[in-house]
Amino acid sequence: MRHIVIGSSGFVGQRLVQALLEAGEPVVAFSRTPVAGGPTPEEEGGGVFVPGDIRSAEDLARLDLRPNDVVHHLAARHFGNGVPLQGRDAWFEEVNVGGTRQLLAAMRRAGTGRMVFFSTDMTYGLPERLPVTPDHPQKPLGPYGRTKLEAEALIRRASAEDGLRATIFRPRLISGPGRLGTLATLFTLIRKGLPVPMIGSGRNRYQMISVDDCVRADLRAVAAGCPPGPFNLGSENPKTARDLLGAVIRHAGSSSVLVPTPARLVTATLALLDRFGRPLMYPEQYLSADADFVFDTRTTRTVLDWRAEDDDVDVMIAAYEAFLRL
Repeated sequence: MRHIVIGSSGFVGQRLVQALLEAGEPVVAFSRTPVAGGPTPEEEGGGVFVPGDIRSAEDLARLDLRPNDVVHHLAARHFGNGVPLQGRDAWFEEVNVGGTRQLLAAMRRAGTGRMVFFSTDMTYGLPERLPVTPDHPQKPLGPYGRTKLEAEALIRRASAEDGLRATIFRPRLISGPGRLGTLATLFTLIRKGLPVPMIGSGRNRYQMISVDDCVRADLRAVAAGCPPGPFNLGSENPKTARDLLGAVIRHAGSSSVLVPTPARLVTATLALLDRFGRPLMYPEQYLSADADFVFDTRTTRTVLDWRAEDDDVDVMIAAYEAFLRL
């Protein structure tokens, strides 16, 4: 059995490849760009890198997929990829939907029958009830969540029509050393001792999930035979946004203070900036920034025997320390 990691240069992909190689598993890493210190085109230590684009049937054919392979589908366009000002829907769709369609076709041709797919919490939209269970209505707020929802539908169809065994994960905000996004701005303010604005009061619970807990969930899914789920991934005992940022400020010994802001005014301003081509955040990010958003992970714990091990505060501090080393 080989582990085919699609999107191996991404945040979760890099950690997954590392964990699989450390466990002595055969790995094929597939991405447009290699990772320093990762597998190379020459097979060594159980791993090999195959350069390619998930949108290309020819590139996927170079994987030489086999029936016993397990495909870990982590490739996606998201908000860290330089979202264009125009044509966002098509930009997200060509990889998140079109790439998924090409990958499923390649698996069908090869008879490859197992997959682990990382979707997103953004397929839910704003929470209608708490905690958010896997059967919560899915009403995405923008193109990223919509295209991930379409990818989920493609995978479920392949499961129904082709017998594909595919696990679908919906993680909360994935964090840890090396993943910054909008946190980079907040960390810069903390490092400089400047005021740190929050959207709203900051008293909403802002649940996250560590990259290492995501990898552990992925491996548990494979060990369980890739049950479909969908499975929520979120930390235990999530903290408020105020608690998280306050913990980083105290850890840093910073003179920064947290500044609550009127959520409606801030979101209206962010929407205006986005409309005029100067986005600081995107609608899927700022419209839910002050929402109380907590996942119910009981199904994940029961079916996969998985529980988040990392605390959100520790993960935030680790991300801040990694930020300082940049």
